[in-house]
Order: sequence, then C-alpha cells, then structure tokens
Amino acid sequence: MSILIIEDVFGPAFAALTDVVYEPTAFNDQELLEKLLPNATALVVRNRTQVTSSLLNKAPNLKIVARAGVGLDNIDIDACNQANVAVVAGLGANAISVGELTLGLALTVARNISMHHQGMTSGKWDRLAGTEISGKTWGLIGCGATAKATAKLLQGFDLDILGFDPFVKADDPKLKALNIQVTDLNSVLTRSDFVSIHVPASKETTHLINEQALDSMKSSSIIINVGRGEVIDEAALAKALATKKIAGAGLDVREQEPSDSSLFKDLTNVVLTPHVAGITKESQSRINQILVDEIVRKFANQPLQYAVGKIKQ
Repeated sequence: MSILIIEDVFGPAFAALTDVVYEPTAFNDQELLEKLLPNATALVVRNRTQVTSSLLNKAPNLKIVARAGVGLDNIDIDACNQANVAVVAGLGANAISVGELTLGLALTVARNISMHHQGMTSGKWDRLAGTEISGKTWGLIGCGATAKATAKLLQGFDLDILGFDPFVKADDPKLKALNIQVTDLNSVLTRSDFVSIHVPASKETTHLINEQALDSMKSSSIIINVGRGEVIDEAALAKALATKKIAGAGLDVREQEPSDSSLFKDLTNVVLTPHVAGITKESQSRINQILVDEIVRKFANQPLQYAVGKIKQ
C-alpha cells in the first residue's frame, strides 16, 4: 500500500508505517498533487482537500480516503461510493476537545477575558462586570457527539440544557442522561442565554442563524459556533453584535476559511479562533491512530469500524 498524506496530518501512528508519502501542502499544489495521486492507494486529508470525482479519476489505485476530523462537507461520499473507495473518519474522537473549547469561548466572552487582557497590557484597569453561566439556560443546535461532550462539561453549572436536532428522538436515553431537553429551534433561540452550534454545513443549515433568528434571541445571549461557519450569516451577526441585539459571540469557524476578521475587527464582544476546536494533541493522537488502524484493516480485507460511506471493508 502507498499512503499519501496531503495535509498537516502526522504523528507516531503514521511514522510507524512504511510507504508513507507526507506532503502537507500538496492539497494546494495542483501540479504536485497530480504527480502523487496515481500511485496512492490510501489518501489522508483534513478539511481543505476537495475529494471530488475529478480527484478520484486521477487516483486510479485509490482504495480508501481517511478524513482527519469529523466534518465531511469536503468529501463527495457518493463519488467515492461509485469509485468503490472507502471513506473513514474519526467520528467522535475530537468531541472532548470541541466541548472544552465551546465552554472556553463562552467563558471568554461572558467574562470579557479577551477585552480585559488587552486592557491590562495597555495599562488600563477596567473592572467591567461579566456574566455567569451557572443557573442559566444553554441551547444546543445539533445533538451529536460534540454537543453531548459540551453538555457533559456543563453538568457542574446547574443550568437547563435545551437541544434542537431533527435527527434525534426526545426520549433518547443518552440525551436524557445529560439532561438535554429536546425541543424546536425557535425554543432554543428564544429561551437560551447561551447557544452553541454543533451542526455541519448543508443546504438545510446554511444561514440557519440569519437576521431573523438573531432577532429572536435574548439581548443578553451569547452564541458560540464550533460547527461550520456557513451556519451563521456573518453579516447579520456582525450587525447584531454592533447594535447589541445579542451580547456576544465566539466563533471557531467562519463562512470562508482561511478568513480575515474585517467584519468583526472593531467589535469587543466577539472572540475568534482559527477552526481549532477539535485540534488538541490528545485528539489528534486519537484520530491518527483510528485512521492508521482503518487503513491497515482495509488492506487486510477486514471490516472497517469508522466507515461513513457504503464501502465497509
């Protein structure tokens, strides 16, 4: 087998294998990519490589695509199915990391940590009051692995947790165990003091949080996005933050990535991070091991444990 890694995915698990080609910038170098793809039997990517039918046509020996992360919006699953190429992803392996940053962003915005730091380093001593998370209502948009990890971390804050997800049942025992009350989107938006987004980009979720949705939220509310940037209409959000329609926002993902911060550069009630919610040393180690194990299983003709397409072996 020949394993081709074309984004920044590496570590001891991959280093232990033979016949690994590591070209972390090849995703952005079409000429290099076209030279490498014909020999690849396994392809490892993050979220910047577009795995399309065009790419697959240039990789005639490809048997498996391994996605380091959980979002699949950059991979054409149907095209992979048609090409008889398995797709695997470390679903859930970075949920703890995402949950921790979700809470971190919420605390940073609620307690004005970024603004206080900037003030202190410029010689100011402004003891602006923040707001507590405890005793409030937290709304989850999406009730998958990262949302459940967030809810688990919130158990010590003595708050109510609402959840919206059309793909889950209200009596799901895993959600009940985390005290997540499944309800509709409008209830999550209008009742919550904190709202965190945990859904992928799709036709149904693009600009799910638009001007109308933001207008329905409490003026004291804070929104956190660790799902996909396309879910929020950023122009509408910037306006809502500037006019104090909502109190604050923490964005780990953006509509366009990489992105600039021009929409938010003059706002003090927003905190930005560069799509790092799922990236910790621990999560990357877990994901890498999952991907390596799946690649080994594929070429040993064993059942795949993390397959997301139709090819399961």
